[in-house]
Amino acid sequence: MKRKLLFSGLFIAVIAGPAFAQSEADPAMLQKIRTEGMDHSKVMETAFYLTDVAGPRLAGSPGLKRAQDWAVNQLKTWGMQNANREAWGKFGKGWEVQKNYAAITVPYYHAIIAIPKAWTPGTNGAVKGDVVLVKADTITDLDQYKGKLKGKIVIFDTKTKLPEGTKADLNRLSDEELDRMEKATAQPAGSRRPAGPNPRFAAFARLRALRAAISEFLVNEDVALVLSMARGTDGTVFTTNGASYADTAKAVSPELETSGEDYLRILRLVKAGGKVEMEADIKTKFYTDDLQGYDVVGEIPGTDKKLKDQLVMLGGHLDSWHAATGATDNAAGSAVMLEAMRILKAVGFKPKRTIRIVLWSSEEQGLFGSRFYVLNHFGDPKTMQLKPEQAKVSAYYNLDNGTGKIRGIYLQGDSAARPIFKQWFEPFKDLGASTVTINNTGGTDHLSFDAVGIPGFQFIQDPMDYGSRTHHSNQDTYDRLSEDDLKQAATIVATFVYNTAQRAEMIPRQELPKAQGTN
Repeated sequence: MKRKLLFSGLFIAVIAGPAFAQSEADPAMLQKIRTEGMDHSKVMETAFYLTDVAGPRLAGSPGLKRAQDWAVNQLKTWGMQNANREAWGKFGKGWEVQKNYAAITVPYYHAIIAIPKAWTPGTNGAVKGDVVLVKADTITDLDQYKGKLKGKIVIFDTKTKLPEGTKADLNRLSDEELDRMEKATAQPAGSRRPAGPNPRFAAFARLRALRAAISEFLVNEDVALVLSMARGTDGTVFTTNGASYADTAKAVSPELETSGEDYLRILRLVKAGGKVEMEADIKTKFYTDDLQGYDVVGEIPGTDKKLKDQLVMLGGHLDSWHAATGATDNAAGSAVMLEAMRILKAVGFKPKRTIRIVLWSSEEQGLFGSRFYVLNHFGDPKTMQLKPEQAKVSAYYNLDNGTGKIRGIYLQGDSAARPIFKQWFEPFKDLGASTVTINNTGGTDHLSFDAVGIPGFQFIQDPMDYGSRTHHSNQDTYDRLSEDDLKQAATIVATFVYNTAQRAEMIPRQELPKAQGTN
């Protein structure tokens, strides 16, 4: 108890110093936020409901709707206003796996690790058939298989070998790595595309055309099942989609993304010339009653007469892939942002600016939830025709890099925000968070805001086993979450949101980006 009181005194001394004078922060309120976030956290309870209870949250699926409905209800329970599922536009078909079984039966029985590719059909009941190797480097190579594949299970040749060893240890950013990020300098913006024809693009286009031709051929031949080799080792399957989610998409064959170990075993047996037989029973379901995409929205209204129409926004994407329950990608980020909102309500915070959380959908298909939200509310990055609300957003904070604790923040090139964020991180050096880098991390929803000139930031996080084991894989479950890291992250996010809401000025903005055009 004495140690806790001593720490509290030190914490207040830091946040009461001149560094925080500009933010108009209340040291007592900041201490309440830290105590609530670190000692009375609900973040793991929230994560449980978003993962184990809701299940996989593929875009448009019943699992995503379960998670969204729960989040809306929870925001209301915590006292947020305007909590709802907000439609952003047409997405396409929903889809889920309802049954998944596959095994080798000849030359012996072995149940395999495999996941149906997203938006592929099931087998329409149990099937059993020989495994046939298909080799096709050109479209004309398919002619030799005409009339020979009906009811067969197709496998393709590969020269891929699994690595001799794997490293899936939890990975923390070192002091040296963080120091390099801190000292990074802004790079000049280059051309998005190299001048002249790109041979890599041409090669990719040829490969895509061949794959499309093979897919159509296999459908016409009425194959029972297609096997493809998933990325991953040690039984980990990093899954993808095998067809389009568009309601007008062409039919494809049932397809299983198979663990590397099982795929290569089957391939070796087939190439050795012996009989290989498999059985499978896969049931998937498409949902077409509602093709709209939705985001979850909730607010803590501002109270200052001059500032309440301005916004501080925070969020992360709630959708996931289907092989597991999307714990680190991105129930972790969604749970942290929900927890940050809960913390701010629990401590009785009445912000000057309105605080708005949005949990995005269809991020995995191209940032659709955030891109269309920005288009509907703030402006069009293709034309840079901006709406009045664009000028009212102070900042957007995003979390989407797994379960690892926050180590700092990416500035996205916004150098004027550096001294502000350095000050705000001062009380969290003891929790390992202090790095502010001019760099950007791509591929997630803060980019939608940055594209229309709104300061959008993603926090730096420890990688843990995100890239090596959990990202889009069948290992992305609740058990991969780090409770201490999520508590730390939620506390820091809540503090950043608090400071942004109370600061006399909005977060500095960069020069407006150029219109992206229609390409």
